[in-house]
Amino acid sequence: MVHKAYKFRLYPNQKQQVLIVKTIGCSRFVFNHFLDHRNTTFEENGKALGYINCSAQLTRLKKELLWLKEVDSTALQSSLRNLEEAFKRLWKKQNKKPRFKSKKNSVQSYTTKFTNGNSALDGQKVKLPKLGWVRVANSREIDGRILSATVRRKPSGVYYVSLVVETEVQELPKMGSAVASTWAANNSPFCPTARPDRHRGFAGSRHAPNPSPRQRHQ
Repeated sequence: MVHKAYKFRLYPNQKQQVLIVKTIGCSRFVFNHFLDHRNTTFEENGKALGYINCSAQLTRLKKELLWLKEVDSTALQSSLRNLEEAFKRLWKKQNKKPRFKSKKNSVQSYTTKFTNGNSALDGQKVKLPKLGWVRVANSREIDGRILSATVRRKPSGVYYVSLVVETEVQELPKMGSAVASTWAANNSPFCPTARPDRHRGFAGSRHAPNPSPRQRHQ
């Protein structure tokens, strides 16, 4: 199984645009909130909070901040997972310390996961959690199962969606020993049916050695 990415232009209506912007803002808030919480906890207690602990705290936080319930819950969980991956890369010395996200970034986005048929592509529309069916410029069919969708908004107000799809790839048949022997024999310079120009140093080859002066006058 391999993963493929498909990018399409989105054309959300006015109501969907408002919800996209709100989801991007809530995802950024969750990322920054728990980044600060993890940094503070480590500085005060020397403890490193993980994804499971932060996820449980997010559930309690949504009861206090009701506006977090207005957006896609899987997008908020994705923010926690992205933060967790950022810390893992830090511990492996593969990256620097995670930084707070800014609403001034040129491209704003959020990522949602595929669960219980909440995402789908059907012709010129794509189904996304909370947004429902959104018009999309689709010029090709996807092959496989949708795993995630990332919605992006550019400063110009243009929207895109990138779908990550899991698809099965059929392996090419392996060349058996008998087939390999036949191929080697047919491509041997001593085989009467072999192409002479494939072999270095034989008549008809552009790489044939130059004749000696004596041979030229014979």
